[in-house]
Amino acid sequence: MQNKEHDEIRQAVRQNYGKVAQFESACGCAPSCCDGGAAQGSAKVLSVGLGYSQQDVDAVPDGANMGLGCGNPQAIAALKSGETVLDLGSGGGFDCFLAARQIGQTGEVIGVDMTPDMLNKARGNARKGGYNNVGFRLGEIEHLPVADGTVDVIISNCVINLSPDKPQVFRDAFRVLKPGGRLAISDIVATAELPEEVKSDLALYTGCMAGASLVGELEAMIRDAGFEQVRVSPKDASRAFIREWAPGRKIEDFVVSAHIEAVKPR
Repeated sequence: MQNKEHDEIRQAVRQNYGKVAQFESACGCAPSCCDGGAAQGSAKVLSVGLGYSQQDVDAVPDGANMGLGCGNPQAIAALKSGETVLDLGSGGGFDCFLAARQIGQTGEVIGVDMTPDMLNKARGNARKGGYNNVGFRLGEIEHLPVADGTVDVIISNCVINLSPDKPQVFRDAFRVLKPGGRLAISDIVATAELPEEVKSDLALYTGCMAGASLVGELEAMIRDAGFEQVRVSPKDASRAFIREWAPGRKIEDFVVSAHIEAVKPR
């Protein structure tokens, strides 16, 4: 039964973000993805509000930044020249392209997404921008199409909350990281137990809210996967934009954006 529920959630997420990639009527985590041609400008404004610089949002190809994040993982990733970076749920490629600027031509960025339409969009954006050191792979973040011990840094922006099997996400992240490799993630976390009517609302799940884990539970998952130096830092100021994701539902009383950091032991 649990596997069936997990498959239903994955299918709902895949369908929703496939529509987002095509600029149809469905929405992701933020309202900016909902109105077709106007979305690009809205996404830029939203991303600056999430902690990206104006230079960041102007540097990537049009369509790469879809306004689907909840923070800026680049701010905590401390990327270095020559590193291999993996982006979980890479969408249109926004964070991948920003990472590519930091690691240079001697580094590599791998984006993984389970939505074919997103993958097509990201690959087209990479061609437009001439990002020769960025590649995109179809796959689920619970079962990454990446070899063991080959990645220096894993980034992700508001995606792990969408997984119905978060412990497996962190176990597979641990597998692909090199010893000393690190997590630098922005995501939605729960600061209070979510009401049952929220947890069972599939629209709130695909909208990055109902699948959030409590901070303590999330820390335990990451440690159980083998990580050290685990730190989850909630951002209370994020309640202001989360309120706009589900107006009138008071979801901001239960969830916030957070930075999530951890290191694989050497």
